[in-house]
Amino acid sequence: MKKVLSVCLAVMFSAKLVSAEIKMPKKLKSKKPNIVFFLTDDHRFDALGFMGHPFLKTPHLDKLAAQGAHMKNAFVTTSLCSPSRASILTGKYAHSHGVIDNYNDVDPTLLFFPQYLQKVGYETGFIGKWHMGDSNEPQRGFDHWAAFRGQGTYYADGHGASRVVPQNNYDGYNVNGKKVPQLGYITDELTDMSIDWLNNRKQKEKPFFMYVSHKGVHSDFVARDEDRGIYKDKPWTPPSTYANTPENRKNKPMWLINQRNSRHGSDYGYNLENFDVTFYFKRYSEALIPIDDAVGRTIEHLRKMGELDNTLFVYMGDNGFQFGEQGLIDKRTAYEASMRVPMIMRYPKAFKGGTVVDEIVANIDIAPTILEAAGLATPEQMHGESFWKILQGKEIPWRDYLLYEYLWEWNYPQTPTIHAVRGDQYKYIRYHGVWDTDELYDLVNDPDEKNNLIKVPEHQERIAEMKNRMFAILTSTDGKSIPLKKDKGRQFFNRLKGKAEQGEFPKWYYDKMIPVTK
Repeated sequence: MKKVLSVCLAVMFSAKLVSAEIKMPKKLKSKKPNIVFFLTDDHRFDALGFMGHPFLKTPHLDKLAAQGAHMKNAFVTTSLCSPSRASILTGKYAHSHGVIDNYNDVDPTLLFFPQYLQKVGYETGFIGKWHMGDSNEPQRGFDHWAAFRGQGTYYADGHGASRVVPQNNYDGYNVNGKKVPQLGYITDELTDMSIDWLNNRKQKEKPFFMYVSHKGVHSDFVARDEDRGIYKDKPWTPPSTYANTPENRKNKPMWLINQRNSRHGSDYGYNLENFDVTFYFKRYSEALIPIDDAVGRTIEHLRKMGELDNTLFVYMGDNGFQFGEQGLIDKRTAYEASMRVPMIMRYPKAFKGGTVVDEIVANIDIAPTILEAAGLATPEQMHGESFWKILQGKEIPWRDYLLYEYLWEWNYPQTPTIHAVRGDQYKYIRYHGVWDTDELYDLVNDPDEKNNLIKVPEHQERIAEMKNRMFAILTSTDGKSIPLKKDKGRQFFNRLKGKAEQGEFPKWYYDKMIPVTK
């Protein structure tokens, strides 16, 4: 009993400590727009109609980009649900906020940017997928709360799914502490909840901040019943690095070749019988249809309220998704399809429609940018930067490289710890804790990341420079140690007989070693 009481008191003390320690940043001039942050799951950067998708129609997102700004080089700093979401809320890298997997709880002392918005007069609401730890309990920074646990489920009875996803949950929603059952398709229900909150806010004299966090389009992809099969006859060609050929394996890391025959590889495919990446991609595209509809419904409701042009609308994916690139599916890696995301913003009072931002922006920049829009400078503990002025066409100093990191998970041992730096043209990827090769890609001349330049003599100076830059960013953001969390859940280590064989060391590992001279 004493132990339970001490834990309860510690939690209560932590909650009070968080409130007491909010040090407000400098206030800036702002008219305090309403803000909608619309987050989707596993939405890759090019799964948009206006990005030239071969068949997917996204009319509402296309219109949003035409009327707003498209961040064409938007990335996440960790391509995994929980770490990316924590980076959005805190403006910090995963090595600092400590959310490094999908199972462990978030540190109760971390500050979330909606807490600052509350302090300057916003009414705040959260609707949807929290997914940091196994909780759907109300969290700090939000006046209104409606969330489901873990991964939730597309339909309450689970129909339409091809597998059970770890952390699927069928318990419905926690709405301000009250259990509410799920009745229909989750994307539509979350949109209903969002509109309901906008209509019934308790503090309508205040500007609002609404954080809508969708399950869609997380795998296992389940379309609405009425959308299923819409794209089944559409032609689609797997990526050029999909095939298991000597050309695609050339100079690639051994862990990557091995992962092809693993849970996140195209030969294993979550252990689904007769896994077909083309069929899976079409299911994904069909599950995006209600997401686009949700954007349209939300924007139309804001228009009817007379608040559309008074609202900063932000759309973003929490990470990308691979459909055969490098022989992989899913995410986690530092390859483009995994770490690159869609990001679109609309606010005609501050920037013009049709704006295209070329600079590299990221999930860690969301908090600083939204806070500047609301009239606050970036809090000193945040690693991200505000690109609000860039949206307005102003020139400001900006990053040369973005740090990417993924920390090895016990649950999915096939992907090693990764640190990378991504610039406008080159990407350097360093692997930690494995006997394997690193990678360097020229993204301008090799956008599909086929040709690993890591051993090319003329690039050695560049590699050394990028490695130094990577460690400089890690040092400046308290990233010189790796958080270690308790193993939770189950481990997926399996392979299939008769599929892709184990990889070999790169050929230069057999070169004669240069003698040590000093």
